[in-house]
Amino acid sequence: SFANRGSSDLGSARPVTFGGRPGFDVPMGAQAVSDPLDFDVRPGTNLTVTLYLADGQASTSITSHPGSRTTSYMLAGEHLADTDLPGATTADHWYFLSGLEVWSKNTTSATVVLGDSLTDGRGSTTNGNDRWPDRLQGRLRSRAGTADIAVVNQAAGGNRVLHDGLGPNALARLDRDVLAQSGVDRLIVFEGVNDIGTADATEPAMKQVTADLIGAYQQIVTRAHAQGIRVYGATLTPFGGNGYDDPAGVRESARQAVNRWIRTSGRFDAVIDFDRAARDPHNPRALLPAYDTGDHLHLDPAGYKVLADTVPDRLFRQSPQLRAGTASYA
Repeated sequence: SFANRGSSDLGSARPVTFGGRPGFDVPMGAQAVSDPLDFDVRPGTNLTVTLYLADGQASTSITSHPGSRTTSYMLAGEHLADTDLPGATTADHWYFLSGLEVWSKNTTSATVVLGDSLTDGRGSTTNGNDRWPDRLQGRLRSRAGTADIAVVNQAAGGNRVLHDGLGPNALARLDRDVLAQSGVDRLIVFEGVNDIGTADATEPAMKQVTADLIGAYQQIVTRAHAQGIRVYGATLTPFGGNGYDDPAGVRESARQAVNRWIRTSGRFDAVIDFDRAARDPHNPRALLPAYDTGDHLHLDPAGYKVLADTVPDRLFRQSPQLRAGTASYA
């Protein structure tokens, strides 16, 4: 048995079925959607999901989220009805479950965040839900004009835009993680630092990765606009002093070039300047020390709150409008 919390409220458990059946064999690479469950879920509620693998686990090639920063509990045997799992083995990862959908009013919408470990929450508090998308969701939920907007965190640690890393590249997962999600009308793109940091620290390589990232961002915007999704681009935060940094500053020059394009190209429907919010004003190629986890790349909870606070509410008060098969924006 697997559960994403060690205990649950007595009497709150509901069995999950698939077309009325108690289980479903999911083919390799496929997804399965359960039948709807009839109970109310308030925004921000923590849910426990318990699974029982009747035939055991054949391999480690399973759907997982290594950077969930949320604890799963594992115990041999069938414990679906148990409200607690004493003695369970723990791991701060999620397994098998890829998402949860909730029926809501037709005025509700979703904002997807496409990102890497900086959005996945490396440096945040395990089980604390203080990644910057969590902070943004909390702020939106607290205000009447934005309370009906969900923030869907589709980040993956180590992810790159152009090439596979720890999981498929951002272009490859755009259909699954953004376009196929229900109710999406906004997308925040905050990704590219791993592409720069893993490419050779030479001028030709950096010119190539800069051009390729810009081309990829344009592809993402074009494809999202075709689905009526407004796209916001976030500038890349500094990595001075990290292993991605090089003495000659060639990778830093690429980051600056990419950020310059994000800020000035006009291709995004709005720009969120995370670089300006997180950098040290006295050393702009580095994070502000107060937000640095110590690896000079990832932010601590205070830094993630600053990123969330940098996203303006006005970006959530405009609705996409489709026209003649393309997207125009008021």
